[in-house]
Amino acid sequence: MNTQTEFPYLGLKASTDPAQIAERLRYRPAVFEFFTTPADVTPAGLAHLRTMIEWVQHDTRRIVIHHPMSWHGTHVEIASPDTGLRAFVTQSTTALLQVAQEMDVQLLVHGSYSEPPAEIIAEFGSIAAGRAAVLAQLDHWRDLGGNHIMFENSISPTYTYSDPVYNAEILAHHYRLAYDTSHTFIAAQGDNDGLVASLRQLAPAIVHYHLVDSMGQRHDSLPLGQGKIDWTRVWPVLNPRATDIYEITLKDQLDSTAQRASHAYLEQIKAAAKQ
Repeated sequence: MNTQTEFPYLGLKASTDPAQIAERLRYRPAVFEFFTTPADVTPAGLAHLRTMIEWVQHDTRRIVIHHPMSWHGTHVEIASPDTGLRAFVTQSTTALLQVAQEMDVQLLVHGSYSEPPAEIIAEFGSIAAGRAAVLAQLDHWRDLGGNHIMFENSISPTYTYSDPVYNAEILAHHYRLAYDTSHTFIAAQGDNDGLVASLRQLAPAIVHYHLVDSMGQRHDSLPLGQGKIDWTRVWPVLNPRATDIYEITLKDQLDSTAQRASHAYLEQIKAAAKQ
């Protein structure tokens, strides 16, 4: 069992593929996040997921299930006029939340993904209406999920953490927040001032971080230190009571070196801050 108790944690991410999980567990992560797909929310997939969670629980109790990102080639927008997608959101979130509650792990759900303003306006009439639709859905899942569900930000204006006015509204809903540093940085157009202000404003509600670098222009998921995020400014405003993973794009899904190197980089930032 991993006994690391101090933030930042070595947090690693993998699919439900046993080979990926075995590679991650070699390094005894303090936090483990499962990246799931629609195949993982079928009856067979859910049974396999439970088995994989039981395996990881021998190493750590800090486990997060990441709700599927895509469905039939499109991002899983939690508020959508597509009846098929809405049905999938309901079925998959209900099933994964049941797993999370029964196995005492966490479920992470995206508030939105990368839907551009023009599409939001076409679907909902305005950005404000799109945000209201997203918040209504998140309220529903917050009430059902309690302390086993959290909501992650995106680069889409319907659920971004880059707008301080919207952040205040989000805080008023008392959500448990999952915070992706790169998403805010991209939504803030590469502005470190905006990122740091957002992190500070939302810190009390943040329970989990996706620590990832970016050039601030598109979703690039870079290792820490390889983008334009100023981690010396970010580190002091992170909530030390949260968990974290390093959500870095890997060239080889059986080699988590980039995730682990990012942890080493942040540990260096932490050590320098103590001096």
